[in-house]
Amino acid sequence: MMRTVNNLQPIIGQAWTGRHIVLLHCFEHNIVNKLYKSYHAPIEPPRSNCAETLSQLLSIGYRVQEITPLPNQQIQYFLVLY
Repeated sequence: MMRTVNNLQPIIGQAWTGRHIVLLHCFEHNIVNKLYKSYHAPIEPPRSNCAETLSQLLSIGYRVQEITPLPNQQIQYFLVLY
């Protein structure tokens, strides 16, 4: 796919550098509710089991930056891949 940035030369498939972000929302009973990610973040398909999904993300190299309680008995995991 070819795209133009600021009307300069077209850029073809540039690799993404920097950090990747994943937000994982789980119910208290170990069930995944939603997974949000930055556009180019590498992930495997999330499982319905929250612990298994966290395990997959950690094995890819993500690190847990913050854990936040959410309404409706949910927990948000904020993970970053450097």
